[in-house]
Amino acid sequence: MTQTSENVTWLTQEAYNQLKAELEHLSGPARTEIAAKIAAAREEGDLRENGGYHAAKEEQGKQELRVRQLTQLLETAKVGEAPAADGMVAPGMVVTIAFDGDEDDTLTFLLASREYASNDIETYSPQSPLGSGVNGKKIGADAQYELPNGKLASVKILDAKPYKA
Repeated sequence: MTQTSENVTWLTQEAYNQLKAELEHLSGPARTEIAAKIAAAREEGDLRENGGYHAAKEEQGKQELRVRQLTQLLETAKVGEAPAADGMVAPGMVVTIAFDGDEDDTLTFLLASREYASNDIETYSPQSPLGSGVNGKKIGADAQYELPNGKLASVKILDAKPYKA
């Protein structure tokens, strides 16, 4: 789980290990594999009209960007525990809110860095408008956040509990 505060990202040991393994793969075997694809495509001839070559170069660029992102994240990461179930909304928690106080119109999401996004549950960053609106609030409290059109939306925090992967 990740929890961002200032320029430090808090990670559980499990999340740190997972991101470190991804970085090691991208920096080692994946780099070798993409270099081989580029070399094979280069041997096919005219590079201006070589779709395989251009696709491999684009893939290499995306891969190198991810390596830089992971390197920066892991350099500033602090390994710690998941947040406590103390009734306060914090990164690393599953939060349930009701829109405009309507207990039937609810949303449950994980408040976490996009590095920890999951297919199991919708994830909102603590820096997103909704995430920053609810972060640090107690269960039962009302929170506001700014919509893309500039208007304010109100939500009531119904529940907040630590995420269990």
